[in-house]
Amino acid sequence: MASIEPSKLDRMKRSFGSDAELDEVFIVLSIGAGLIATLGLLANSPAVVIGAMVVAPWIMPLRAAAFAVLFGDIPLLTRALRTLLVGVCATTLLSIVLGKLAGLPQFGSEVAARTSPNLLDLGIALVAGGLATYARLRSDAVSSLAGTAIAVALVPPICVMGLLLSNAYWEEAVGAGLLFTTNLLGILTGGLVLMACKDSYFRHELKRSHLGAASFALTGLLLIPLGTSFINLLVQARNENTRESVEKTIEQFLTRETLTFGDKKKVDVERVDIDWNQNPPVVRVIVRVADPELPTFKQVSAVQEEINKRQGLRFRLVVQRTAVDVVGPKEAPNLQSPISKRLIDSTIEPVDATKPVKDRRPFQQVPRIEQLPFLDNMQFVEKGKEKEKGKSKNNNLNSTSELETIKAPELPLESQTPAQNLD
Repeated sequence: MASIEPSKLDRMKRSFGSDAELDEVFIVLSIGAGLIATLGLLANSPAVVIGAMVVAPWIMPLRAAAFAVLFGDIPLLTRALRTLLVGVCATTLLSIVLGKLAGLPQFGSEVAARTSPNLLDLGIALVAGGLATYARLRSDAVSSLAGTAIAVALVPPICVMGLLLSNAYWEEAVGAGLLFTTNLLGILTGGLVLMACKDSYFRHELKRSHLGAASFALTGLLLIPLGTSFINLLVQARNENTRESVEKTIEQFLTRETLTFGDKKKVDVERVDIDWNQNPPVVRVIVRVADPELPTFKQVSAVQEEINKRQGLRFRLVVQRTAVDVVGPKEAPNLQSPISKRLIDSTIEPVDATKPVKDRRPFQQVPRIEQLPFLDNMQFVEKGKEKEKGKSKNNNLNSTSELETIKAPELPLESQTPAQNLD
C-alpha cells in the first residue's frame, strides 16, 4: 500500500490548518473584498469586481476543507467551514445594507451575469479548485493563486445575492446563491481530484473517505439545475443564430433583389427589424420614399409572399414609409481649377441645359419638376405670364417654369443680418 512520510504529512496538516484559521487577516480581507465587490457591482464596473476577487481570502479555507475531507479530519473541516461561514454571513449582510442605502431601482449587467449559472461555471470551479490546491502543495506555483481567485469568484456571487435580496428579487437571488454553491463545491471537489491524481497515497485515502463520497454526491446533484440551464443556453444561442440568419436573408432580399418595392431610386430601405414575440413574426421595414404613396399595398403583399416562399416560416410584412422632400436650388458646374480637379471626379462632364451630352437628355426633356415633392425659397413663374404675376403668385410654387429669385430691398452691408446677407 502506498504511504507518505509522517513528517511530510504533519507539515501539510499544519499548512492547511493555518488556511482554516479565523483570524484578523481573514476578517479584514473578507470585509474589504465585500465592500469592493458590492460597490463595483453597484457601479457596474468589471475592473472593480475583479479587484475584489483578488483580495478575497475565501479560497484558503476551502482548500483546507478539501484536505480535511480527504483524510476525514472532522475538527479541521469544522474550523474551515466555520471560517468560511463567518465571511459569507458578514459579506451578505454588508451587501444588503449597501443595497438598501444605494436604493437603485435596477442593477447593471455585472449583477445579471451572476444569476444564471450553468455547467460551464462548474467546470471552471473544478479546474480552479485543483489549481488552488496545487499551489498549496507546490510553493513554486503560488503565483497562480491570484489568477485562480479571478477565474472562480466566491465573493461577487454572495454580494449579488445580498443586493438582490435588498430589492426583494427572490428568484434572481436564488440564482446567485446557486452560483456560489457551484463555485464552493467545485473548488472542494477539484482540490480532492488534484490531490488524488498527484499522489497514490492521497488516491487511496480518497477511496476510503466517506466525506469525499458525500462531496462528489453533492457536486453531482448540481448537474440537474446546471445541466438544465446549460441546455437552455444552447437552445437560446441556436435560436438567436437562426433569427440572425433569417433577418440577414430577409434584409438582403429587401435591399438587393429585383422584386422589392419598385424603383430603388424612389424607395430606399433604411432598416429591417423582426419582432419574434408575435405569431406570425412581424418584419418591420422602414423606408425613405420620394412619393408618399409608395410602396403600395400590392407591392408589400407581393414581397411578403416572396419572403414566405423562401423561408420555412410565415412572416407578416409591415412597411413604415418616411416621405422625403427634396430641397435645394440649382448651381452652375465648377470651373476647372486645382481644387476641383483634386476633389471632383475627372470623368464627370458639365451638362449643358440646352443640348444633349452623349446619351443624356437636355434639361427641357427632364420630367416636369412638379412630379417630385420639391420645396425651396424660389418663386416659379411661367414665361409669357409676367402680367399675371400678382394673381398667380400663390398658385405657381410647383410649376416647371424658370426660377426667379424673390428680391428683397437692399440694405447697407453693415445693417444686414446673416440671413439677409445671402446671395
